[in-house]
Amino acid sequence: MQPQPHASPSSPGHPAASVAPGAERLAADGMTVVVHYAGNRSRAEETVAAITSAGGTAVALGGDVADENEMTALFDRIEELYGGIDVVVNTAGIMLLAPLVDLDLSDFDAMMRTNVRGTFVVSQLAAQRLRSGGAIINFSTSVERLQQPTYSAYAATKGAVEGMTLILARELRGRDVTVNVIAPGPTATPLFLEGKSQQVIDHIASLAPLERLGTPADIAESVAFLAGPARWVNGQVLYVNGGIA
Repeated sequence: MQPQPHASPSSPGHPAASVAPGAERLAADGMTVVVHYAGNRSRAEETVAAITSAGGTAVALGGDVADENEMTALFDRIEELYGGIDVVVNTAGIMLLAPLVDLDLSDFDAMMRTNVRGTFVVSQLAAQRLRSGGAIINFSTSVERLQQPTYSAYAATKGAVEGMTLILARELRGRDVTVNVIAPGPTATPLFLEGKSQQVIDHIASLAPLERLGTPADIAESVAFLAGPARWVNGQVLYVNGGIA
């Protein structure tokens, strides 16, 4: 999953930063959206085109989420375009699976760089730059509760994301900036569905009491909640998984 920043609330000039599951939803709420991409520029531009065709305001900007210089340049550009930043939604992450005993350490290092360092870099810049009334939304995973085999290294990176995010919420006392984590469960994205038989998909869907997979729209609603009306939700992990864990 690539990072994608959105821009902030209701009028152009109030930027927020976020990711694909939520970009169009935030734009529908009146936010100016900055869609960030690392390698998939065409996907980001498709999202921008969908937003602008629906009457919203959006732009795609690229950069390595774990590179502090590139992310500083990204934040500078957003402020130059729109005057400030109000919401940052950071979903950047990669997932490489294997039992702990077999995992190649280069895969572990790659996940640590994107999932942990990348979240730290973006969170640090967001904490420095967000205006009063803003929101920082990072992404973890419901695997933290499910403890599924082969997910040990990935879960370790997301445990770090949760830890840093919840502490940041306390460190921003007095700033009127909320800081939360969304932890999605199995969600019917192309990445999730790829390589799985229908039998496996049906089994995973049956695990939740709601007996279905999540959808990108389910996650987007949670993003919109934390980015907008949820001003009394702070320093929390929001599990969006249909009750699977």
